[in-house]
Amino acid sequence: MSSANTLIALIGRPNVGKSTLFNRLTRRRDALVDPTPGVTRDRHYAQIEWEGHAFTLVDTGGIEGDDDAMGSHIREQAMLAVEEADIIFFLMDGREGVLPGDVEIAAILRRSQKTVFYIVNKIDSAAQEETLLSPFWELGAEQLWPLSADHGHGFDRLMSALPPHLNQEAEHDPLPENTLRVAFLGRPNVGKSSLINAIIGETRMLVSDVPGTTRDAVDTRLSYGQYSYLLIDTAGIRRKGKTRDKLEKFSVLKTLRAIGRCDIALVLLDAAEGITDQDAKVISYTQEQGRALMVLINKWDLLENDRKRQLQLLDEVRMALRFIPFAPVLKVSAHTGIGIKRLFPEMGKVQRQFHQRFPTAALNRLLTEAVAQHEPPFHRGRRLKFYYTSQLATAPPRFVVVTNDPKGIHFSYQRYLINCFREGLGLDRVPVQLFFRERSGRRGKK
Repeated sequence: MSSANTLIALIGRPNVGKSTLFNRLTRRRDALVDPTPGVTRDRHYAQIEWEGHAFTLVDTGGIEGDDDAMGSHIREQAMLAVEEADIIFFLMDGREGVLPGDVEIAAILRRSQKTVFYIVNKIDSAAQEETLLSPFWELGAEQLWPLSADHGHGFDRLMSALPPHLNQEAEHDPLPENTLRVAFLGRPNVGKSSLINAIIGETRMLVSDVPGTTRDAVDTRLSYGQYSYLLIDTAGIRRKGKTRDKLEKFSVLKTLRAIGRCDIALVLLDAAEGITDQDAKVISYTQEQGRALMVLINKWDLLENDRKRQLQLLDEVRMALRFIPFAPVLKVSAHTGIGIKRLFPEMGKVQRQFHQRFPTAALNRLLTEAVAQHEPPFHRGRRLKFYYTSQLATAPPRFVVVTNDPKGIHFSYQRYLINCFREGLGLDRVPVQLFFRERSGRRGKK
């Protein structure tokens, strides 16, 4: 499978169909979706699985400005998209023809070393291809991709050409085998860099009281005992209303990529401020990508003499995490060293569960027992049946259950089965994903 870190950015002028293509990709049944309650899905990015290949899709929004000329702001935004993405879907409007903004974006793309798909959108048929495509050849593209993101014309042709490029984007990983990748996430100025410095025992990173100091994800290798770690420091993610600065927006994309390449996401909270809506948003990003999660309440020393506030804060955190109760919560202080020694043993437990595999026979016994204890309901006059289960993958543990009617399984019963798998397999510290498929040969099987 291709690396989920491969980032595909949709760029182009406003109203050329970027969001429409984004929605077509994310709503296809090819993409596996885990409907975990409480996980907010950001409409501007999504994890996509397409024919065995995984990638992150980002809708960068319209490149704002006059359609007839690109100002410096527009040019910088396009350059940042080119710099950050692995693959670029450059969308243009086939009905409007080539506009000066398209010409300048194309010039930027030609100078890049990235894979670019020149997509001419709003072409609904083969007949329209003949009449609408010709002006776009002046952009110098080796190939044009006619598409109707709205109606689907050309979509399968475009996507069938993507997998070879995803394979080429897999990066060589020089890290020692079994290196544990840990990303430190949270709002600006919550203490991510300071905590890493406290862990490694030396100031090898820039630490500042100015929010937003860390623009990129910064990696630090660490050996501790017999184990190797990669500590990934990331830029703080602000509230959407505070991400108008274009550099800040792209620092969010860098953070999302950091989540995609880590095993465990450590989300830091500020003990002085408590858990905020934005903290919950950062946590949702980690679950969107199926990462193991640990929540660290940093600056715990500030509450050292306030037992009432300590208990209140822990209750607030537990309430915010009620839909993901598996996530360990640790109290730490980058300033005094509180709780840091507990991090490594806890990360080890999480890592073992995150990568654990189980024999199929044991999984089927577990499924049989779960169904016997709580029979599934009827759906459209027939009893739901579960035939067998197997493990699809690790990191996170993912299981598939073969059934007679995947669409008839209510979310509450899916949650019941997930809890049975979690308890029966001892997966109390990591996310567990459970998918349903119809038995081969049944009518309607895709």
